[in-house]
Amino acid sequence: MKIQTVYTCQSCGAKAPKLLGRCPQCGEWGTYIEEVVSSPNTSTKRTLTTSLPPQKLQDIQTTAEIRISTLNAEFDRVLGGGIVAGSLVLIGGEPGIGKSTLALQVAMQMTDKTILYVSGEESLNQLKMRAQRLSGEPQNLYLVSETSVEKILEYVHQLKPELVVIDSIQTVGLQALDSTIGSVGQIRESASQIMHTAKETNIPFIIVGHITKDGTLAGPKVLEHMVDTVLLFEGDQHYMYRILRSQKNRFGSTSELGIFEMRQDGLRQVSNPSELLLSQNHNDLSGIAIAAAIEGVRPFLIEVQALVSTAAYGTPQRSSNGFDPRRLNMLLAVLEKRVGFRLPQKDVFLNIAGGIHINDPASDLAILAAILSSNMDIPIQPLTCLAGEVGLAGEIRPVNRIEQRIAEAQKLGFKKIIIPAGQQFSVSNPKIEILPLKKVSEAFKELIINH
Repeated sequence: MKIQTVYTCQSCGAKAPKLLGRCPQCGEWGTYIEEVVSSPNTSTKRTLTTSLPPQKLQDIQTTAEIRISTLNAEFDRVLGGGIVAGSLVLIGGEPGIGKSTLALQVAMQMTDKTILYVSGEESLNQLKMRAQRLSGEPQNLYLVSETSVEKILEYVHQLKPELVVIDSIQTVGLQALDSTIGSVGQIRESASQIMHTAKETNIPFIIVGHITKDGTLAGPKVLEHMVDTVLLFEGDQHYMYRILRSQKNRFGSTSELGIFEMRQDGLRQVSNPSELLLSQNHNDLSGIAIAAAIEGVRPFLIEVQALVSTAAYGTPQRSSNGFDPRRLNMLLAVLEKRVGFRLPQKDVFLNIAGGIHINDPASDLAILAAILSSNMDIPIQPLTCLAGEVGLAGEIRPVNRIEQRIAEAQKLGFKKIIIPAGQQFSVSNPKIEILPLKKVSEAFKELIINH
């Protein structure tokens, strides 16, 4: 019988009968590879053995979700209170960011559960050394180095663990398929088999996934649609902080995030990130402002650093680390048009301390304050923080969860917080001065001129 082949895009999973240089679906170049079409007798698709007839909404009986605590408060927070039985959790991140360390550490912390940890990348000796570095040898943790999905699922049925970790989905495959491990077909069918086993046995699975150079999860997009939860592990390898974000969660909120500190002995949970992200001796330094930000649903204070200097070359530079550079250009335009500060021949550098990347628009006011402080070389009033979104008219717009921001600043000993005028809040007996302002120019006078 003649072998039939098809060319599949590794980025989006589109198929073509011949090799294409550029994918017509996603526009990526050089992503098509040749795959052997599986014959009917080697198909891995399963048919449903039982099905229920259509039922009325009011007749459907609901049951409470069974959640299993991982004994890791930050990990449980992102999952929504623990991992749901029978769910499929995908953890993605850049190479070397700590995905395998996080997965193994979570497995080792669940000492009261039987855990099966499957690695397709490392040998048992390497896993043993990694576990020793994490300082622990739980009794009910089983390790196996395997790349065959059929054998992995056979081990699951034999051992009947309470949690299975697979590291990673790109390194395992089905022997029934002729395509290479890591291809779109292998990833799709392997994830489908794992998901079917998770729902059938009610055993939760955590699978680790790689990401591409543009920051998206490697493999077909159907992988993200099949799993119940998608977690992204972010951070800079040159900094010690890591952020775990929930991009998709069928059993909880996607606004939660967990913060970890990478150490030699593994990841440490950061329960109060504000104290770690703030330096202790910046009162006499210009170009530094404190933003009361919200990431997910938890508030913390972030140190914003700015440096404004004369441009050494003809074209001034605009550089930001941890903040959207396009929004920085917009804020600089507002600063010039509405406040009257012209920075056409000045280099502007912005940095969010600690390697954290923030998307909260309430940090706009602190960013402008840091830029003005650096431009005039005058430090901002000590123990003052800011929370406010800046509009194109130079107005300070209201932000969400202002009570949590005020409480966090008060807890850390700040004396004053600048918020948008007209912001509705209810704080009983505040021990911090709350100053509502309407415009950026008013905040500038309050922070620098009156200093």
